[in-house]
Amino acid sequence: MIRADLSALPKYVPGKRQEGAVKLSSNETTQPPLASAVKAMQSVSAEANRYPDMGAIELRTELANHLGLSIDQVAVGTGSSALCQQLVQITCTAGDEIVFPWRSFEAYPLFAQVVGATPVAVPLKDEAVDLVAMGEAITERTRLVFVCNPNNPTGTTVTTAEFQEFLAKVPSDVIVALDEAYFEYNKATDTPVATDFLASHPNVVGLRTFSKAFSLAGVRVGYCFGAANIIEALNKVAIPFSVSAVAQAGAVASLRARDELDERISQTVVERARISSELGAMSSEANFVWMPAATLPGAPADIAAVLAERGVLVRAFPEGIRITATTAEETDALLKAWDF
Repeated sequence: MIRADLSALPKYVPGKRQEGAVKLSSNETTQPPLASAVKAMQSVSAEANRYPDMGAIELRTELANHLGLSIDQVAVGTGSSALCQQLVQITCTAGDEIVFPWRSFEAYPLFAQVVGATPVAVPLKDEAVDLVAMGEAITERTRLVFVCNPNNPTGTTVTTAEFQEFLAKVPSDVIVALDEAYFEYNKATDTPVATDFLASHPNVVGLRTFSKAFSLAGVRVGYCFGAANIIEALNKVAIPFSVSAVAQAGAVASLRARDELDERISQTVVERARISSELGAMSSEANFVWMPAATLPGAPADIAAVLAERGVLVRAFPEGIRITATTAEETDALLKAWDF
């Protein structure tokens, strides 16, 4: 009854949970949503018997104003990951190819395989996205390219010139998704911003989320923006009513109070620098830091297991360890546990 090829499909692995532990294994915030967002979400929760606005008109209007775009250039979904999957659905069928950096967001190859497309993983270079190699990986079968910037899990960014040179090599009928899930934490002065390329490159779309800086990971809402014809196609494959009324209300309120987020973001930036300095982790432009396996005092999985025993959860990959930056108190707990 089930497709045979799904047996080879790896599962998406979330950050571990452990009662009483400091959880630095998922790229989420420790702080709750902003007070105004909580109030807005509570105000609509009593109407859970009603379907939400399927068009998310208020939220998309707010986002369009925020981005300097028109409402028909903005789609919303249950997190930017859902919109990644919708991009795969509107571009690919069996035999098509999707190019992405690796290691990067682990759902990219999963989404490709679900529709029968071929995932083309391009290795990082010095822990950063190698746009030259990604450009060389594009073939006549390529339909979609993901560029994660800052990259997850390494926190590195590409330069504007690198992105421009890359786009010059991409056929105009191949969609380039600039995944900016960590946009609010990115303080790099020379790095591409998706909105700057929409007019000159109609095949570019941007992806962002409310799960990170906006503290709304639990209600699942993200957005994609780009050419109106791409957005229209995204909406065609969206699950009806998928973005709840609670999520829409929380996102609208958060956007209207985003100045209040600056203090939280600044705190995260301070803590990520502190972790990098104390542990010798790489410099990062996201809400996490990366420690390549070669720099660790042991295998990533072994290090993570010891830290878990000491009450601190981090994310281990074969290539290294990712540690989410949160608050000073949780950084203190991490540094205390890091005794190798």
